[in-house]
Amino acid sequence: MPLPSEMTAIEIKSPGGPEVLTPVRRPLPEPGHGQILVQLAAVGVNRPDALQRQGNYAPPPGASDLPGLEGAGTVVATGPGVTRWAQGDNVTALFPGGSYAEYAICDQDHALSIPAGMDMIQAAALCETYFTVWVNVFMRGGLKAGERFLVHGGTSGIGTTAIQLAKHFGARVFTTAGSDSKCQTCRDLGAEVAINYKTQDFVAEVKAATDGAGVDLILCMVGGGYAARNLTALADDGRLALLAMLGGPKAELNLAQVMVRRLQITGSTLRPRSDADKAGIAAELREQVWPLLEAGVIGPVIDSTFKLVDAADAHRRLEEPGHIGKIVMTA
Repeated sequence: MPLPSEMTAIEIKSPGGPEVLTPVRRPLPEPGHGQILVQLAAVGVNRPDALQRQGNYAPPPGASDLPGLEGAGTVVATGPGVTRWAQGDNVTALFPGGSYAEYAICDQDHALSIPAGMDMIQAAALCETYFTVWVNVFMRGGLKAGERFLVHGGTSGIGTTAIQLAKHFGARVFTTAGSDSKCQTCRDLGAEVAINYKTQDFVAEVKAATDGAGVDLILCMVGGGYAARNLTALADDGRLALLAMLGGPKAELNLAQVMVRRLQITGSTLRPRSDADKAGIAAELREQVWPLLEAGVIGPVIDSTFKLVDAADAHRRLEEPGHIGKIVMTA
């Protein structure tokens, strides 16, 4: 069956709130060398999408101006040089942008097979989160079995993924969340200690649970507002991995503490990384994480689903404090 010439997509009409997300008709993108065209059945919704909507996270050169960094669907066309996939293959993929649409293109090496037993909605919630957690916790953060690991925002998409992966690979998992019920969700996912940051001091709780030692690695999405406290919560030789700045980009730090206690601070963003970098991450996930998804040992936590044309409502849900796990849109 021939492909249509146009598709429904979600444009950002101008920087602003969720209401600026507008369904439009766009020409189908054409895959270039090494690229595949995916007919999307479901699309993950992520914080970077909201930042782009607000005008604070521009697409990298050459990427679609449409929001959307992940999705799952069926390969319907391939560009020159594609050897990994064929028409009709079902994939979940990381996109440089453009997945808020019925069709989107990505590098062939940024797509992965949909784990057996997983539907399109679950598969759409994998790539942006798993790529991000794997890079920051394991590749850059160097988390090892037996180490103590703290992730802030344990019921976010990042948090629910990080808890499960860290627990599976043998770490002692600590987390923060914004309510007692969310803390229980974190414990159900594998956290040893879950701290209600609205009623408890996470530094004091971490110190109490570790006999004053602190944790070996912290994964933080808050940024400036937590920076000094994070350093206090780290053990000597501890590492702080930053992946977002929801609390602001600036902080005042005692650098003597970093030097005397041999602390490491690292940070990264996924979207601007090279195609080769992302392909390398995908290869590690294929080998070390996808078998766990296939076996049902770990899996995405889905908060809610919306239709693609209701992207504004999906973003409103994303920005509500009560959501747990990933929000997904269906075509």
